[in-house]
Amino acid sequence: MRIPTMFIAIMMLAVYFGSIGYTAELQTAATEENEQHMGSEAVNIGNKICPVSGEKINQDLKATYEYEGKIYNFCCAACIDEFKNDPEKYIKKVEEELKGDSTDTDGHMHEEHTH
Repeated sequence: MRIPTMFIAIMMLAVYFGSIGYTAELQTAATEENEQHMGSEAVNIGNKICPVSGEKINQDLKATYEYEGKIYNFCCAACIDEFKNDPEKYIKKVEEELKGDSTDTDGHMHEEHTH
């Protein structure tokens, strides 16, 4: 049994135009999601002590990382990698620093760290 050429052409056009509509829907959804994120700028937390190493952050050499709309400061990029392993652990340390609870008299947090 032969399928008429016109029928095949119509089916191919239907599939093509159907996929264009689907692609447009996906692009619209992605754009709306990006606009939601763009509307809210990340806030720099302003920590001066690296939550991973406990070292004072040199402002000329600091590394930063944005996590859940907040920018955290680190003494180096290696500390960012460690932060990514357990963000909540280090966020608590930043919160303590900002409250003034976790520093000793020389302004350092205490945790062993090696680069």
